[in-house]
Amino acid sequence: MSLWLCLRFHPLPLQCLNRSEKLAVAVLVKQRVFRANDYAAALGIREGMGAATVRALLADEPAQLLERDPDAEVRSLQQLCCWAYSITPSLHSYREDCLQLEIGSCITLYKGLHRLLAEVHNGIRSRGFQAEYGLAETPSAAWLLSFSHADLLTSYQQPLRERLAPLPLSLLPDYSNEVDSLRRAGLNTFGCLFSLPPTALARRCGAGFSRFLQQVLGQHADLRRDYQPPATFTDEYWFGYEVRANNELLPAVQLLLQSLCRFLRNTQLQTTEINWQLTGVDRSLRTICVRSTSGHSDSQSWYQLTRIRLEQLELKTGVEGVTLRCDRLDDSQLENIDLFSARTQREPLFALLDRLRSRLGLQAVEKVGCRNEHLPELALHVCQDTPAKDGGEQPRQQRPFWLMPGPRKLSRKRSHLYWQGKLELVYGPERIEDNWWQEAVSRDYYVARGERGQHYWVFRDRLHGGWYIHGIFA
Repeated sequence: MSLWLCLRFHPLPLQCLNRSEKLAVAVLVKQRVFRANDYAAALGIREGMGAATVRALLADEPAQLLERDPDAEVRSLQQLCCWAYSITPSLHSYREDCLQLEIGSCITLYKGLHRLLAEVHNGIRSRGFQAEYGLAETPSAAWLLSFSHADLLTSYQQPLRERLAPLPLSLLPDYSNEVDSLRRAGLNTFGCLFSLPPTALARRCGAGFSRFLQQVLGQHADLRRDYQPPATFTDEYWFGYEVRANNELLPAVQLLLQSLCRFLRNTQLQTTEINWQLTGVDRSLRTICVRSTSGHSDSQSWYQLTRIRLEQLELKTGVEGVTLRCDRLDDSQLENIDLFSARTQREPLFALLDRLRSRLGLQAVEKVGCRNEHLPELALHVCQDTPAKDGGEQPRQQRPFWLMPGPRKLSRKRSHLYWQGKLELVYGPERIEDNWWQEAVSRDYYVARGERGQHYWVFRDRLHGGWYIHGIFA
């Protein structure tokens, strides 16, 4: 059964600009109050009040009057969509301050409706937002019920018409002319509409209003395009107070990283770089870049790397908000996992390298890289940067783990090769020819097995004769 949850963020125009409750804050549109926080409301500030009256009431109080920023509201709603995408893949924004989530298909996953609603409530509260909830079988009905203050779980058991009946028709600003006509006829609630014959209602209010009412009741399809995740990720956390200690940033960091990694797993993406932006109380910005050797979506690894960077950071001013940005998203690579290994007890190699680089610097860790050379002694080298991934196929030839600094001559007695005992050729040859423009090289490489079972990489010099050992297999 389809079940929709509407999240209506009525204070969104205010909270996307300032979430402080320590002073009176009001958002103005054409010099009239559009939204006001609780502090301002306690001082008598009401929506629709003129700016001059507001200034008179707040003459002796710490206050801030802000102009409405629709672009900031859109960005905040998009961030909330990114978060809600981890709850359900079927959702869309509605009007200018709402999210519509189809949660009927997710109830079993969360083991009950009450647990799902608790997850949604905790996610909204942790991001510093306030929302009104509406729950119904259709998205339009869920939006209308978000204006009702009835308990969600209790009222949901009632029929949809009974839940909608006491709501006033004034909730429909898009149909103001139709609502005025109905009010003059003494019809003020949805319950009054439901008592009218549909044909008579259509003649009085028109086909558009009648179709909307059918969408509310689920008698007409209300199709909308589902939200599509963006190519980048952005999320933010506002404390509502001044943070001066680095360790006080860690809970917000952990929450944002969990949101990022849920987004990456849901979209089957990964990243090698994240950026933190600290917003000071004086509106100053400070950016911290955290990089990883390997692309992944492990929140714990990113948390450890970020924590190391924060330990090295000196806060010159108090922090009011934290923003996490991720602009470099790549397709996830499938990982081979041993079914029977105690995988949780071993730390991935890339995590150790990343922590060493973050704490000691990029120049402190070196690794073996490959050049585009045929000769083995020229192909391997020690480097500090991560080698670029080659889109082609990996070579199928067998290569030893340990390559000697230079080939060493092998002794030969009675057609047998010796290196710490007699050697037996078990695989080969593989011919390598190169460097003809300086000193020509032509070799036939073999895999040889020693008396103790150790395998070696040996070759025969085709131009000058003789046998040599070049590497040892692990």
